[in-house]
Amino acid sequence: MGFGSGWAIYFIMSIKKVNIGNVVAGDKQLFLITGPCVVEDENLMLKTAERVKGISERLKLPLIFKSSFLKDNRSSAEYYQGPGMDEGLKILEKVKKTFNLPIISDIHYPDQINAVRDVVDVLQIPAYLCMQTTLVMEAARTGKPLNLKHGQFLAPENMIKPVQKAETAGNNNIMLTERGYTFGYNDLVVDPRSFYELGQLGYPVIFDITHSIRKYGIPSADPKGGARQYLPTLSRAGVAAGVDGIFIETHPNPAVALCDAASQYRLDDLEEFLKPLIEIHNLVRKTVS
Repeated sequence: MGFGSGWAIYFIMSIKKVNIGNVVAGDKQLFLITGPCVVEDENLMLKTAERVKGISERLKLPLIFKSSFLKDNRSSAEYYQGPGMDEGLKILEKVKKTFNLPIISDIHYPDQINAVRDVVDVLQIPAYLCMQTTLVMEAARTGKPLNLKHGQFLAPENMIKPVQKAETAGNNNIMLTERGYTFGYNDLVVDPRSFYELGQLGYPVIFDITHSIRKYGIPSADPKGGARQYLPTLSRAGVAAGVDGIFIETHPNPAVALCDAASQYRLDDLEEFLKPLIEIHNLVRKTVS
C-alpha cells in the first residue's frame, strides 16, 4: 500500500456518521448542500428547491437544501440581509414540506435557536461566529446536527476548540466545513492541508466551494466580487482530497441574486458541474476501499 492510499483510508475510516434525513454524512456516498445564499421570494425558493431535488435524484446525490433567513455579516447595512427569521423560516418550512428535503440554515444569536430548531434539520454556525462559546454550546444542547464552519481566521487544527465546546454540551452530531482562509487583505485561499486537519477531528468534512471564491471588500453584486474561474479546480481538488460533502450555493440567475451574486453557481449549469465531482469521489472511494 502506498503512502497516499494509506492516508486516504485513515481519513475516510475515522469519520463519525451523522444522520440528516436521508443523508448520511460521513458515509461512503458524497452529499450536496445547495440552495440560494439567502432566502428571497417564496416562488424563487420553491422553484429552485424543485430543480435541485430533481438534480439530486438524477445523480443519486443526497441533498440538504440551504438558504439563510438572515445574513447578518453583510459588509454594508444597505445590503439585503434576508426576510428575517419569521418570514424566512416560514418559506424554508414550506420548502421542507413540499419537497421532503432536510434544511440547513445559519443562526447568529442564541435567542434564535428555539424557533429555528423547530424547522431546520441542521443548525449552521457561520464562520465568523465559530468561536462564540454561548452560541455554539446552546446550539449543541438542542441535540440537532451542527455544521461548524471553519473561521477564516483560524488554523484548521484549531477547529478542535468549537468542536470540544459542542461535545462538552453533549452533542457529537457535528460536521465541519472548509470555506477558505484569509490570505493577505481581501482574499481567501483554500489550503488542501485543511481537509486533512479537519478530517483528523473525527467528523464529516464539507467543502464550501462557492464561498471560497469570494473577494472581500468588493460588493457581491460586482462581477469582480468572486473568482468563478477557480471553481472547477478547487472543487475537484477538494473532492479528490476525500471530503464527505460539497456545499455550492446556486441561483437561477446569479447576476440578480440579492446576496453573493458574484459567487453563486448558475442553476442551469449545476448538474453538469457536479458530474465530474461524483466521478472523482467514486474513484477515490474505490481506490481506498
